[in-house]
Amino acid sequence: MSGRAVLPWVVAGVALAALGVTLGRSSHGRAVQHPEPRPGITAANVLPAAMVPAPGAREAYEAARGAPQILDGLYCHCNCSKHSGHRSLLTCFESEHGAYCDICMGEAMLASQLAASGSSLAAIRNAIDARFGT
Repeated sequence: MSGRAVLPWVVAGVALAALGVTLGRSSHGRAVQHPEPRPGITAANVLPAAMVPAPGAREAYEAARGAPQILDGLYCHCNCSKHSGHRSLLTCFESEHGAYCDICMGEAMLASQLAASGSSLAAIRNAIDARFGT
């Protein structure tokens, strides 16, 4: 392969690496650390529909109940791990917090939809970071 034929591949590789760095950053420019899902995690602590204070949030709580092992492996970009001590996105739905946070609800809905379509946890993390982390 000539140097001229290799150049587009080098440019594409550099662009892909830059995109990966960008997708793994929080809104404050720092890389986020997604938690590892706990083995055997369930939705037992997610608020039941009757206890969700905002009717519009029930769908997000249902998403959390349907994919707890995925949500437990996601960083929540509202930064509640810092201000509320949450472990993962799943934690947001174990209290009323998720009912009043558009970021939590949006992340849960997207993660649930992607999980239902067969996406891996890594792909879901990338999608969450791309949409909510910038």
